[in-house]
Amino acid sequence: MQSKKLKEGIYRGAISLNQGEGTELPFNFEVKSKGKKTVLIIHNGEERIQVDEIKITGDSVNFKMPVFDTEFRTKRVGDNLEGVWINHYKTSKNILSFKAEYNQAKRFLFEAGKPEPVFEGKWEVDFSPGTKDASKAIGLFHHLEQTDFVTGTFLTETGDYRFLEGMKNGNKLYLSCFDGSHAFLFTAEFSENKLINGKFYSGASWQENWIGQRNNDFQLANPEDIALVKDKNAAFNFSFPALSGNLISLNDKQYQNKPVIIQVMGSWCPNCMDESAYYAELYKQYKNQGLEIIALAFEKTTDLEKSKQLLNRLQKRFGINYQILITQQTGKDKAQEVLPMLNKITAFPTTLFLNKQHQVIKVHTGFSGPATGNEYILFKNSTEALINKLLQE
Repeated sequence: MQSKKLKEGIYRGAISLNQGEGTELPFNFEVKSKGKKTVLIIHNGEERIQVDEIKITGDSVNFKMPVFDTEFRTKRVGDNLEGVWINHYKTSKNILSFKAEYNQAKRFLFEAGKPEPVFEGKWEVDFSPGTKDASKAIGLFHHLEQTDFVTGTFLTETGDYRFLEGMKNGNKLYLSCFDGSHAFLFTAEFSENKLINGKFYSGASWQENWIGQRNNDFQLANPEDIALVKDKNAAFNFSFPALSGNLISLNDKQYQNKPVIIQVMGSWCPNCMDESAYYAELYKQYKNQGLEIIALAFEKTTDLEKSKQLLNRLQKRFGINYQILITQQTGKDKAQEVLPMLNKITAFPTTLFLNKQHQVIKVHTGFSGPATGNEYILFKNSTEALINKLLQE
């Protein structure tokens, strides 16, 4: 009879991005027992993602990713797993082959060579160079203890690419990330102190070229200068249902004469997830001093009940105690309609900081999360300095 428990230990998971080319996205996870419960813990650099919605029936092993609307449906083959990863946000190329090998701790199946930390440092990166879709980024890479194993991330003007992990093999760089939403694979070559022939795969539906050059002085646009307020003296209002079903307005008594953070977000957005984890802690710290936070959720669906289900999972996961309102709108264009006081909205998340009169004091586009290190610390420091100022005014 098949055991109801997965074999405990380390696994190497691999999602097939292009079966014809043999391109796969690798990541590692552990299976552990917590009391009577089996949990699966995904590794991305320093990040650990605990998956506890696991259903085992006979040789079938199905598990849902926390927060995001994606899942694995697999069967046990010996100690290994074989099946598919399903991304419910997409309508095409959304079911990808998956396999997991037990007792395989390697992410990329290369042997580490003589340590040469050639990818260490800060890089000025061009995605889709020379095309109409060209965009700039900052690559931050670190060789672990001067080995061939590498961690890092990319910063863009709309957020960061979260925790990437991989290694150097010869003159090539391999990095990957899987968090349930991001299914990212990056490759590039080191040549004459530059990064060339870069490839970026996002799931099976997107790939683009990228290049990089060392540049410690390169900066992206200031995230506070991307979206601007048309009239800084104007106060504004909105009214949407909360997860409880109650209609919530910015003019409600709860928010009167209080500074308010307006978080423009969606449960499908990994940077919004990182931001929500931070704001949940921020709210606990400053709520009793008078700070309020309201999240305006722009989901991938206009279905109210489906939106509630997804947002409830996010709320529970991060212990969010501030109000999450369901706009039943999707996309940046609709967010612009809801917030007409801004000249544009280019990213989820976008955050508005309001004073006690509910005038917009600052707009921050995107979110650089924990994977960005110093950028994340700088954002937290400036945010908390502004909150203390708004509370005292």
